[in-house]
Amino acid sequence: MRWFRLAAEQGYASAQYNLGYAYGMGEGVPKDYVQGHMWINLAASRLTGEDREQAVEARDSVAQLMIPAKVAEAQRLAREWDAAHPRES
Repeated sequence: MRWFRLAAEQGYASAQYNLGYAYGMGEGVPKDYVQGHMWINLAASRLTGEDREQAVEARDSVAQLMIPAKVAEAQRLAREWDAAHPRES
């Protein structure tokens, strides 16, 4: 998990997806749907094509397990993370 987290924090979409999946499933980290949704949402915003579609489906699946206030929290955290980590052009 350490390497996924380091890569995710550097903006690597596949690592963000894998970290989000791990949080959503509780694999290697405590299960945390808010963190799972946040990281998968960030990945979905960076991926394209079928990879993006897969991330959107995974994010939406996690959202179905959450109450609306927790989904809103995850979305807020993703926006804050994105604003603090601008993408390179």
